[in-house]
Amino acid sequence: MDRRRVVITGMGLISPLPSALEPFQEALVSRKGAVRPFLWKNGITLPVSVAAPALFEGKIEEFDSRDAGQKKVIKKALKIMSREIQMAVASSCHALNHAHIEIGQFPPNRIGISFGSDYILTTVEDVIDGVRACCGDSAGELRFDFARWASEGLTKMPPLWQLKYLPNMPASHIAIINEFHGPSNSITLREASIGACVGESAEMIASGRADIMLVGTTGSRLHPIKMLHAIQQEELAATDCQPFDRNRDGTVLGEGAGSLVLEELDHAQKRDATIWGEVICGSYRSRYDRTKTDRKREAIRSVLCDVLRRGKMEPEQIGHINAHGLGSRDSDYAEALAINDVFGNRKESIPLNALKGYFGNLGAGSGTVELIVGILALQRGELFPSLNFSTPDPECPVTPNQENQTPSGQSFIKIAVNPQAQASAVLIQKFR
Repeated sequence: MDRRRVVITGMGLISPLPSALEPFQEALVSRKGAVRPFLWKNGITLPVSVAAPALFEGKIEEFDSRDAGQKKVIKKALKIMSREIQMAVASSCHALNHAHIEIGQFPPNRIGISFGSDYILTTVEDVIDGVRACCGDSAGELRFDFARWASEGLTKMPPLWQLKYLPNMPASHIAIINEFHGPSNSITLREASIGACVGESAEMIASGRADIMLVGTTGSRLHPIKMLHAIQQEELAATDCQPFDRNRDGTVLGEGAGSLVLEELDHAQKRDATIWGEVICGSYRSRYDRTKTDRKREAIRSVLCDVLRRGKMEPEQIGHINAHGLGSRDSDYAEALAINDVFGNRKESIPLNALKGYFGNLGAGSGTVELIVGILALQRGELFPSLNFSTPDPECPVTPNQENQTPSGQSFIKIAVNPQAQASAVLIQKFR
C-alpha cells in the first residue's frame, strides 16, 4: 500500500504583525518589524526591547467564528482561557476558515488535533486576593506566610482558575468548539514543539488514523513573571534582535500563535481544496551531555540528518533553511555550526531565513508562525528579507538573506530549538 501523502490546506496566525495573511506578507516584504523599547511605569525605559503584544484582545469577533453555535461555545469558554489558549483557539479558527472546513462537514472521528505550548503561568490577578489573605505585619514589615496558604489563601482563588493554565487546554477547547473526535495530543516542548506536532500529525494521516489534523503552537513571553524569569536567566537584546550578526546581544520577547490544517492528499483534492505545500516529515531530538553549546549543536544536527534521511533527500535538494535564529550568542553559534555540519559541503551555500528580527521569540508560537512564513515564501518563489543583519560573524558560518529576491527553492526545513537542547525540524515541499 502506498504511503498517504500529507498536504497543507489552511493557515492561521496571531502575532505582533497583522494576523490576516496578505497584510502579514506585506509587513514582511516592507521590513516592518514590531520590536520596541520596553516602557515601564512613568515613562521609564528598561535596557531591553520587546515585541509589541500580539494584535489580539480576546474579543469574540477576533475568533473569526462563522458558526453561531460555535461562537456561543467560545464566548462562554473565554473566562477559562488564558491569553495563550485564546490565541491558540483564534489561530485555529483562522486556519479552518482558510481551509474552508466547517463544523460537521466531515466525520468528526477522522479529524484530530496536536497543539504545542510553553509552560503557562497564572496571572497576578488570579492570585492577588489569596496572597493578601496570607500576608501579615511582622516587625513593621509586610510578609507572606506560606503556612497559611492552604487554609486561608487557596480558598480565595477563583474556582476554575487552574483550567486557564493547563497546557492540554488549547487542544481540548479546539476539539470541543469544532466537535473533533479524532486523535488528540498536547506537546510541551516550548520553542521545539512545532516539529513534534507536525511530525506526529503527518504520521497520523499517513498511517490512515485520520484524514485531517489541526496542528499548531502558542506562547507568550510577555507574561510579567515570564519576563522576570527571562531577565534573570536569558540573554536579552538592548535594541534589536540580530540573528547570526556579529554584534547580536540577545533575543527579544514576544507572543503569538499559529495553526495549520494538514490533510490527506486525495481527501483534499476531492473537495477541491487549495494546497499550500506538502509535509514530507518532521523530527525532534534532544541532547543532555557535554557543554550547553555542544548539546544544541548535536540536537539540531541530529534532526536535520533525520528529516533528510526520512525524506530521502540530499542537502543539495533543499531550497532554504528557515532558522530558529534566536539572536543570542550561544544559541546562534550552535545552530550555525549544526547547519554547516550538514550543509557545509554544498556547491552553493544554502539560503537561510531568520525571522525573529520582526517579532522576537514568541515562545512555542514562534515555530508555527515562522513555518507559515516559509510556506508563503515557497508560494511566492522568493524569501522574505531577514532583518537586522549587517556584520557577518566569523564564528557563525551562515548568512541570513537580506533581500526580497532570494529564491526560496522548492523545499525548506524549519528548525526550532529550546533552552533545554530539545530540537525539532520540519521538511516542507512545494506541492507538485
